[in-house]
Amino acid sequence: MELESHHAQRGFQYTGPPGLEYLSELDQLLVQQQKEMLEIFTGWESQNKYKIVNTMGQLVYFATEDSDLCTRQCCGNLRGFNMPVIDTVGQEVMLFERPFSCTSAGCYCCYSCLQEMKIYAPRGQLIGSVHEHFDFCTPTYSVFDAMEQEVFKITGDTCAIACCGNDVNFMVLSSATGETVGRIQKQWTGMVREVFTDADNFSVTFPMELDVKMKGVLLGALFLIDFVHFERPNPFC
Repeated sequence: MELESHHAQRGFQYTGPPGLEYLSELDQLLVQQQKEMLEIFTGWESQNKYKIVNTMGQLVYFATEDSDLCTRQCCGNLRGFNMPVIDTVGQEVMLFERPFSCTSAGCYCCYSCLQEMKIYAPRGQLIGSVHEHFDFCTPTYSVFDAMEQEVFKITGDTCAIACCGNDVNFMVLSSATGETVGRIQKQWTGMVREVFTDADNFSVTFPMELDVKMKGVLLGALFLIDFVHFERPNPFC
C-alpha cells in the first residue's frame, strides 16, 4: 500500500533530507529481518535483508547489508558493512556504515575496538553516529548528531539475551535531562526461530516531534544493536 503524507496534504514545507519526510509523522518503526532459506539449512551466512514498516504494517523502507562473502563467514557479527536504506520507489534515502572492529577479551576496553555506526542521509552527508561504550554486563551506547554532540544514551537490559519468551529492551535516554524518551526493543519471535536462526524482529520508538535526522540515527542504532547482540558470533575474528 502506498504511503500518503498528511503533511503534504496540508502544504507542510519539509526541509530535511530527501526521502525522510514520512518519518516526521511517525513515533515508531518496526524492523523485520528476512531470512534466506539457504542460510537456515546450511548455516552459510548471507547478506542480511530487512523490511521496515509502520505500525499498520505498511512498508516504509528496505535495508540490505552490503558486505563480502569472506567477511561474513570469517568475522560473523563483528563484520564491517554498508547498508543502503531504500524507499518504496527504489531511491536510496540513507546509508548505514559500520567499520570492522575486532572486539575480543584482550582489547574490549580499548576505544578503537568498540563498535560504531555512522549514518548518512543522503550518501556522503553525515547526520549522526552511534558508539558503543565498554561495560562488562550492561550494553551502553552514545548517539551523536552531525556536529558530534551527544543527544542520547542507550542502555540495554543487563546481559541482553533474548530467551524464555522475553523481549529485550534498550532504553533511549536524553543526554540533556536523563529522561527516557524512546526504546529499541528486540522482540521474542518464538523458540524455533530464536534457536535455529538469527532472524530478528525489532521496534524503535521515539518522540513524534524529534528531528527526522535523529530518527534515522536511532534506526541506525537499532541495526548496530542487532549485529552486536543478536547476530551469529564470529568464529575467527
